Amino acid sequence: MTAAGNTISVPAAVNARAAQVRLMIFDVDGVLTDGGLVFGADGEALKRFNVLDGLGIKLLQQAGIATAIISARSSAIVSRRASDLGITHVHQGVHDKYAAFLKLLTDTNLTPDVCGFIGDDIIDLPILLRAGFAVSVQNGHAEVKSRVHYVTQASGGHGAAREVCDLILRAQDKYDAALAPYLSGISA
Repeated sequence: MTAAGNTISVPAAVNARAAQVRLMIFDVDGVLTDGGLVFGADGEALKRFNVLDGLGIKLLQQAGIATAIISARSSAIVSRRASDLGITHVHQGVHDKYAAFLKLLTDTNLTPDVCGFIGDDIIDLPILLRAGFAVSVQNGHAEVKSRVHYVTQASGGHGAAREVCDLILRAQDKYDAALAPYLSGISA
């Protein structure tokens, strides 16, 4: 597997966990963004999303893997981004992320062992400690990184989510099929 031109060696145990994922859940601040908050004159927080992450999420969905967001902060821009990406399970403004996770499991009729979650801070630990595939971004808190199955090479907001999406697709032997539409008609 490669990310940003670098070869990533993924242990067999990580691949085995990624191969079971049927629902991938994303934190927002620090995962889908770099964690910085920029406030406009009217007090609205502005967020910067990475387009690589967005396409990775779409590729997961096209491969039959459901996606969701669980975030402690609530933001209209997150609702907009989720809508743009076709993410229908969006839980914002929840400080008890584990309760949101349990509701998501009920809503999707899934069990924790087939769920992946990518987070960056200690508020994410209750889910990370129960998800079948727990991931932290490279710039995540040390307490989080020490307790997950996989730590991305990329930082939050800089392709970490895409790295995980590609890892899951490869572990499930769906990567080549996801790439095929973009290579059709191209001769080697």
